[in-house]
Amino acid sequence: MDFGLVLQTDPPASKVISLMKRAERNGFTHGWTFDSAVLWQEPFVIYSQILSNTTKLTVGPMVTNPGTRTWEVTASTFATLNDMFGNRTICGIGRGDSAMRVAGRKPNTLARISEAMKVIRALARGDEADLGGTVVHFPWIKEGAELPVWMAAYGPKALRMTGEEADGFILQLSDLYLTEYMVKAVKDAAAAAGRDPGDVKICVAAPAYVTADDSPEALAHAREQCRWFGGMVGNHVADLVSKYGEHSAAVPDELTDYIKAREGYDYSHHGRADNPDTAFVPDEIVDRFCVIGPVEKHIEKLTALRELGVDQFAVYDMHDAQEAVIDAYGAQVIPALNG
Repeated sequence: MDFGLVLQTDPPASKVISLMKRAERNGFTHGWTFDSAVLWQEPFVIYSQILSNTTKLTVGPMVTNPGTRTWEVTASTFATLNDMFGNRTICGIGRGDSAMRVAGRKPNTLARISEAMKVIRALARGDEADLGGTVVHFPWIKEGAELPVWMAAYGPKALRMTGEEADGFILQLSDLYLTEYMVKAVKDAAAAAGRDPGDVKICVAAPAYVTADDSPEALAHAREQCRWFGGMVGNHVADLVSKYGEHSAAVPDELTDYIKAREGYDYSHHGRADNPDTAFVPDEIVDRFCVIGPVEKHIEKLTALRELGVDQFAVYDMHDAQEAVIDAYGAQVIPALNG
């Protein structure tokens, strides 16, 4: 199993770079960041510094979207980094929940994501792409250039499209039942499209918080540090409920039931441990969606995820124990999973 580290690009950028260096030293293979231009600093500028200060780490957004940058600019940025550092970037893409809404626009449609994935992937590897009637390519791309494009998804149509078109699937929660349900949907869609399901990589991304023991006090603190994640996921779930209804065969109740008490969401606290808009998230959801507890509990849950076909676990590291979690994973969790 690969391991990734997910960070917001909060200033100072030097802290983001330092944590990514620490992650690589501890056996992490991927470095991911949020991509929301109003809320945080520009990630692609910081990627250049992360890449120059590491030797093997693959970096990219979790996730970018097709609405805040033109597609040829996105492709050129990835391709330039790959030319400089040797195919060490990855494009995670989605609807653009925070990036679009904070700028006063609606998240992107699946049709737009589909078109963007094709264009960005093609241009970044040196192929031609049609930009709405104008066919272009980058004449400076070297042979062998590649850019994997992984799609974030929850709903049935998005899961199907991921299986049909994406190189990888990003699932932002670590609940075992929902992981099994959604991985199956993606793999089935890939097979139905004539693809090898094994070619679609599976990445589960969720907060991880390592506690010294399983005392009520330790677990309570860990839950408070990770409760924000249920609020973040809740934004996507609310969209699904709005589209499919509260109880729909298209979306499992195990995903949607918990947002009934959700009243609103202020993106200025997005992805932060002190988010005041996540009181509606119960402890049960924190335990299901996140990975918390002593090291043994992390190993147990990640082993179960790996058995469900998960290729990478990406640690959301937005809490008060960033360095400690990276070090604990490097010293104990990653060796236990990878032998």
